[in-house]
Amino acid sequence: MELPKYYNAKEAEKKWQSFWEKEKIYRFDPDSDKPVYSIDVPPPYASAGHLHIGHALHYTQFEIIARYKRMAGFNVHFAPCFDNNGLPTEKYVEEKHKVSKNTISKAEFRKLCLEESRKVEKEYSDKVFRTLGHSYDWSLLYTTIDPEAQQVSQHSFVDLYKKGMVYRAEEPTLWCPHHQTALAQAEIENVDRSTVLNDITFDLEDGGKITIATTRPEFLPACVGIFIHPDDKRNKHLVGKKVIVPIFGHKVKVFTDETVDMDFGSGIMMVCTFGDNADIEKWKKHNLDLKICITRDGKMNELAGKYEGLTLNEAKEKILEDLKAEGRVTKQEKLQQTVGTCWRCNTPVEFIVTKQWFIKTLEHKDALIRQGRKIRWFPEFYRKRYEDWTNNLAWNWCISRQRFYGVPIPVWYCKKCDETIVADFEQLPVDPEKDKPRKSCKCGSKEFVPEEDVFDTWMTSSMSPEIAVRWLKKPESFKKMFPTSLRPQSHDIIRTWAFYTILKAYLHFNEIPWKDIAIGTFVLDPKGRGMHKSKGNAIWTHELLDKYNVDVVRYWVGTATWGEDLPFQEKDLVAGQRFLTKLWNASKFVIMNVKGFSKKDKEELEVIDKWLLSKLSRLVKQTTEFFDAYRTSEAKKAAEQFFWHVFCDNYLEIVKHRLYENKKGSKAAKHTLYQALLTILKLFSPIVPHITEEIYQLFFREYEKEKSIHVSEWPKEGEADEKALETGDKAVAIISAVRRHKSENNMSLKTPIKELVIECDKKTEAELNKTIDDIKGATNAEKISFGKADKEVFEGIKIKVSF
Repeated sequence: MELPKYYNAKEAEKKWQSFWEKEKIYRFDPDSDKPVYSIDVPPPYASAGHLHIGHALHYTQFEIIARYKRMAGFNVHFAPCFDNNGLPTEKYVEEKHKVSKNTISKAEFRKLCLEESRKVEKEYSDKVFRTLGHSYDWSLLYTTIDPEAQQVSQHSFVDLYKKGMVYRAEEPTLWCPHHQTALAQAEIENVDRSTVLNDITFDLEDGGKITIATTRPEFLPACVGIFIHPDDKRNKHLVGKKVIVPIFGHKVKVFTDETVDMDFGSGIMMVCTFGDNADIEKWKKHNLDLKICITRDGKMNELAGKYEGLTLNEAKEKILEDLKAEGRVTKQEKLQQTVGTCWRCNTPVEFIVTKQWFIKTLEHKDALIRQGRKIRWFPEFYRKRYEDWTNNLAWNWCISRQRFYGVPIPVWYCKKCDETIVADFEQLPVDPEKDKPRKSCKCGSKEFVPEEDVFDTWMTSSMSPEIAVRWLKKPESFKKMFPTSLRPQSHDIIRTWAFYTILKAYLHFNEIPWKDIAIGTFVLDPKGRGMHKSKGNAIWTHELLDKYNVDVVRYWVGTATWGEDLPFQEKDLVAGQRFLTKLWNASKFVIMNVKGFSKKDKEELEVIDKWLLSKLSRLVKQTTEFFDAYRTSEAKKAAEQFFWHVFCDNYLEIVKHRLYENKKGSKAAKHTLYQALLTILKLFSPIVPHITEEIYQLFFREYEKEKSIHVSEWPKEGEADEKALETGDKAVAIISAVRRHKSENNMSLKTPIKELVIECDKKTEAELNKTIDDIKGATNAEKISFGKADKEVFEGIKIKVSF
């Protein structure tokens, strides 16, 4: 069947997407003998409302790998998923419905979160992933709030608790005043901000004065000690003395500590509970008093006296006003300061003493470095980012959150003796607020207080490989598929998702979670800035798909290099449209000219046919190696250069005379065209699946056994004919030079040539004689002779053209 004149992309996209799902083309077969290739898919937050083109690129980038691996003979386990529990979903619901966990009941809030996340899941599934032609097995879909995901998350907790790796403690905690919840170190973004350093005068109890520089005077009511360096000769006379805290009047002692910076300000520092991590370290080391002056929502408490109820910034201003009124502010200067902020709301984090659950992490740092080195990183340099993060860890992982919507912590506390009761494995998943423990407390009491906190969302996401390949439901299958094959992810969550997943796999199984980790492309706007809804520079996926067909967008994805930034340029989409048009037209030409083709009806190949197939064999080897190393942009570039310049510009033009005249070599040309075009389509099919399927179904399906190009066999490297490659390159150089000469002289390429003279040595002459009919036909030369010529076109070869 011939191809229509024009490719109807919108019609083809819907047709083949429906066909793929109906025919279960991408269904994972648990009974297959093929090797399994499993992808630990990043669950997108079901809370963003829309996905911008950065998301579209990232998810399509590794979907291309899934398509390649399927054709390369693997049984691909490719499970779609959504992250619909935790703070991102809560934040989305709060903003959309103008509510908070404090204004409606917990049950109502959870119900809203679930309803909204389900809506977003459907929108993403239908309008983004299915529309982009993603080859998921939708029967494997999971979400992080599903009962099975909750069971895995809780099972992980119980297992680690039994191993002594989980503990509960009351201690200073990283805290987001906006969301009013504890945070893990990985959820802190360090931001440089402008602030003011204030020199404040303190009185000594015995009558002297000292100056202390601070950026946080609002913490004066929580001051519990003054510190100097033990080698500080200027201030050593202060050790052991009492200092009166301005405004608040309480007295604190002067201590020494080697970590004090003698060169900062006066060399004297105050320790408050808690302004920063240095305060915590000295508080613990020197067993200081505990004074908490701020509330969980970031306001001053009763310890602050008349400043109670003010926000921290308001209190800072008022306290500075009063200090100035007393003449205690002797100097102020602006400086840049690094401030830890909540990575989701940008609110500066504080330190508040709370009871939280933790996973022991710090004691495993060396082991986690070793585990990271067992994994193949693409690009390799991102492993250093993982190692730097691991080496610089300062906190155990805080896994409890004071929120509503998330996986419950499977714990109760005895009302009588406060004993911790952890759920049994068999009881999971469990909601302690609804369910009861299956056994009484050791003290005999049957009354319990449920744990109301929920897990950090990473507690569940860190188990994504185990959830995807059914750790608890299909343990035998899990053993075969774990570690999984690939984790694709972005670089900004190496410290969270990658780190926590490696940690969990190590603690549970002493294993790595995946064999490969590939860091995706980060898309920037045309000015080189990160795309964010808040910046107003995000380009939404649905808007792009309204303007361009799907394979054009996927072609753009194919230009992206893993692990590198990619500024969005619309010209790349225009280039994609041009490529698809060329692919359609070239295919149309080939199909139209191989009428009557039979795979059985062969004749000996001409040198130029062998030349093309040899180059194609080299291309197959090259692109296969690129795909295996996640160098998809290089695979696409190599295939595209071959298609444009070797196949279209040269081979098609050279063999036209054989096809049109149906003379000797016609069958060889048709055989070569068939094999070459089918191979080209297969090489491009992971990147542009719709147009390649359309061409395959309209023509090749009649000759091939597979019902879809996407389950056909990936091309195999054949033997290259080195002699044909050498001779073919020389013949093509001659033909190209003649065509170029005609173009430069404004002549039609069909203009006849009276004589083409070729000058070369006798050996080359013998070789070229085997291609003489193709040279003659491609140049439209009436006569070709060997003799003296003047224009060099190849090393050792000159030509002369006579019209």
